[in-house]
Amino acid sequence: MIKFLIKIIFFYYREYKLNLSGFQDILTNIIFFFVSIFIFIFSIGPDKDTISVVGVGILWTLLLLSSTLSLRKFYQDDFENGNLVIMHLNGFSFGFIAILKTLSNFLFVQIPFLLSIPIACILLNIANDKIIYLITSFGISSFILSCLGSISSSMNLMNQRNFLLGSLIVMVFSIPIIIFSVGIINMEESFNSLINILFGILLIVFAINPWASGLCLKLSLENK
Repeated sequence: MIKFLIKIIFFYYREYKLNLSGFQDILTNIIFFFVSIFIFIFSIGPDKDTISVVGVGILWTLLLLSSTLSLRKFYQDDFENGNLVIMHLNGFSFGFIAILKTLSNFLFVQIPFLLSIPIACILLNIANDKIIYLITSFGISSFILSCLGSISSSMNLMNQRNFLLGSLIVMVFSIPIIIFSVGIINMEESFNSLINILFGILLIVFAINPWASGLCLKLSLENK
């Protein structure tokens, strides 16, 4: 058991080093996010009331688009350099590898966006009392996006010709997430019920993720 925990610690240390060395990719995603916000602000005009009304929808749309930028590297690099095989031979099942990579994506890709939300809310003139709802909803929904990203990225390994298919899958299945997340912010009296729905979606997707992603990883490596 201790050896297994040490392997997990080394796995995340490796992920930390890889993400640190590839920090420019994370920074590019954040810059894309803020540049897109400025483009929306300039296109809408100087009316702060209008920006405030549509600000939450704009923010969620850009968070989703920015998150999909990192999908290609979810498994691709480890698949090409053989690290997936090494991890499997080290005692990790393909399903468990999917769980570890999903948590890694949440920590190193989604958390930076989570920390950027307060600044984005100021730019979009979103009321201070809504920021906490936005952070709460994104904290749950971003983990759902990581699970969906894991599934779509593992499917992309079997489809090397069209990487946009994975992004399309994430965007389609993210529609109900956005609906409930925006509802949490705009309907504060329904906060508890909508949060419970998001948690329910999270549990379902998290349960499906290891099975679906693990199967795709196994098939991809067998057909490599």
